[in-house]
Amino acid sequence: MRATTRMPTTATRMIVVSSIAEVKDAIAKARDERARVGFVPTMGALHDGHMSLVDCARRQADVVVMSIFVNPLQFGAGEDLSRYPRPVEEDERRAKDAGVDVVFRPTAGEMYSRDRSVGLTAGELGSDWEGKSRPGHFDGVLTVVAKLFNIVQPDVAVFGRKDLQQASLVKALVRDLNIPVSIVIAPVVREEDGLAMSSRNRYLSADERQQATILNRSLSEVRVQFAGGVRDTAALEAAGLRVMASEPRVQTDYFAVVEPATFKRHERAAPRFAAIVAARLGSTRLIDNMTVGPDDQD
Repeated sequence: MRATTRMPTTATRMIVVSSIAEVKDAIAKARDERARVGFVPTMGALHDGHMSLVDCARRQADVVVMSIFVNPLQFGAGEDLSRYPRPVEEDERRAKDAGVDVVFRPTAGEMYSRDRSVGLTAGELGSDWEGKSRPGHFDGVLTVVAKLFNIVQPDVAVFGRKDLQQASLVKALVRDLNIPVSIVIAPVVREEDGLAMSSRNRYLSADERQQATILNRSLSEVRVQFAGGVRDTAALEAAGLRVMASEPRVQTDYFAVVEPATFKRHERAAPRFAAIVAARLGSTRLIDNMTVGPDDQD
């Protein structure tokens, strides 16, 4: 990790811009002062998990840029694009309090021209699990991330581990397209009861909020089984699924143990492998993951 002396920017100096030209101008001024730029891409509805990404970026950069953009390309038919939370004032207050220097809040029209004809595809790495459940989702994610990297041109970009398959795809994007940015994957941030923080948690009713803890409990059971010597992937998955089945109001989409760089299943699990789960509670879909070995943040 690079030691850095942060520029004398403060939260009170945060600027909010909506155009590509404006954010490029703000970053150019920082570059003139030889600042190292950190980038945190988000879709807003900020919570403490996002703030942990900002903290990580601040430790590695002089200036922190955050994008807030609900990307229409990553939402499929019937998904929650129209109702995705957009608490503009609250988001800007939280970003300011966290010490973000520049908030880039573009419109869809600013990001995508009407005659757009080129995008990215996620390939085999994005074809299963989230990619299978949400066709086209990762194509939209990678397209917007590539565009944001081109616009911001950060030295380092921070993503959350909760979206583990997305994080693996972003790493592959940077590697395969030779994009000069360092990718940092920050740990999952959880509520006191173990539920992974997510912008979609605010959709949950009080009962659903309690039911949602089954995701963490199922993942934790896999870790217990692995610590007890179980290495057979199918047996580990069965243990997690038994826990999921104990909460019948939660509909499991998938539960698997995978190698996190490739998201492939193997007959036997190793400590770095991850248990991954997606489930639906009413109209809300949640995902989570946990390393099966002793370190949840590998």
